[in-house]
Amino acid sequence: MISKSRDPGRSDGRPMQKGRNDPIVNDGARYSDRNKMAAPMESGVDFENIPPEMAKYRTPLVSRYASPEMAYTFSEMKKFSTWRKLWTWLAKSEKTLGLNISDEQIAEMEANLMNIDFKRAAEEEKKRRHDVMAHVHTFGVCCPKAAAIIHLGATSAFVGDNTDLIVMRDAFDIVLPKTYSWIYGTLSVRGMILSSAELKGRQAPRPVSWHCLKEMKRRHFLICGQTYTRKVDIDSLSTLASLGASVHKICTDIRLLANFKELEEPFEKEQIGSSAMPYKRNPMRSERCCALARHLMTLVQDPLMTHSVQWMERSLDDSANRRICLAEAFLTADIVLSTLQNISEGLVVYPKECHEEIRVLSHEAGAVVKQEGGDNDLVERIKKSQYFKPIHAQLEAILDPSTFTGRAPSQLVPLIGCLVGKDEVQMVAEENSNQDCKDYYCYDEKHKA
Repeated sequence: MISKSRDPGRSDGRPMQKGRNDPIVNDGARYSDRNKMAAPMESGVDFENIPPEMAKYRTPLVSRYASPEMAYTFSEMKKFSTWRKLWTWLAKSEKTLGLNISDEQIAEMEANLMNIDFKRAAEEEKKRRHDVMAHVHTFGVCCPKAAAIIHLGATSAFVGDNTDLIVMRDAFDIVLPKTYSWIYGTLSVRGMILSSAELKGRQAPRPVSWHCLKEMKRRHFLICGQTYTRKVDIDSLSTLASLGASVHKICTDIRLLANFKELEEPFEKEQIGSSAMPYKRNPMRSERCCALARHLMTLVQDPLMTHSVQWMERSLDDSANRRICLAEAFLTADIVLSTLQNISEGLVVYPKECHEEIRVLSHEAGAVVKQEGGDNDLVERIKKSQYFKPIHAQLEAILDPSTFTGRAPSQLVPLIGCLVGKDEVQMVAEENSNQDCKDYYCYDEKHKA
């Protein structure tokens, strides 16, 4: 037990230094304090006139990318209003079990679910070093009649774990429709799941990611202790990581095809591809998806390690880690799905005209051979085609068989030399003036390889 003389903020009993080392003070620090702390590094910066949100780190997952609905799902308002809903539902349940709780007290709690004084809550947490109890007292201030029954008989895990499950359920409610919309609504669609020939006679199967995401959306959990097993976090983030792998594969293919000039991402009228090269049109949306998908795939390591080191039912070193990885996983999944849908809706595909011309001429030449018993006249047909007129003069050089063999001759002759002897290899090299063969022969003679 910690004595009154010890500061619970430090394990060694020494008082915790206020200011820079105090996370709660930093979280809601006054700009005058921040200005003093930053003075040695940022002399001349007027923090008083800098917008508060610009004077501290903001995750780009929210400030740049995530949808408003997903950003709200992991917001402080969503979290703490859900705590208040849980305390209200708890009071109603306890009333039905016979506890002395009045309808007036419950009505007072219901009237103040969204009336959260965040400044007071921060002050309470700074004083009590306990986030749940800080909000119990803050809720009690605006519900004086119900103050005595708020959190009655409950543990911190009651609001913490239930809120996490509710938030993840709501986050899946956002991710699932976007996954469905992308797969079945905007990708023209089934052709990217199965080819038209494969689709004949059967329905396109739903991708694995869809099934996994749907399976993870649960309505309730039956548990026998304070907390739900952290395996649930593993299952949830594993599913999102799998989604990330699929998105990365798709966007990598889009980037490669864009390089081959076979397709392009949507490009806005005033969009700038490069600050130095105005002609550039990089597939920046696919690049962003790949970057974020890699982050999404790595986040599953957090719940894996957290679950592996839990003591008995649960150890308290899980909460800080889970605050980060759960939110970031769903925010990132939301971003890559929204971006991928944007890519799909505006994707520009360039027809393979040359491929089509050769295909038609090849089938015509094939019909002459198979049906008429004639010679293959594909080359003659290409020479007569107006489409290929620009390359008619270079056709003989293009069709030179030696241009298709690469380094095969220089690799094959030394290989044969191993079987027929070095003299023959030297002779062939000299007759054919093959420098690669000569180099190989000289090297072999020198090193006796």
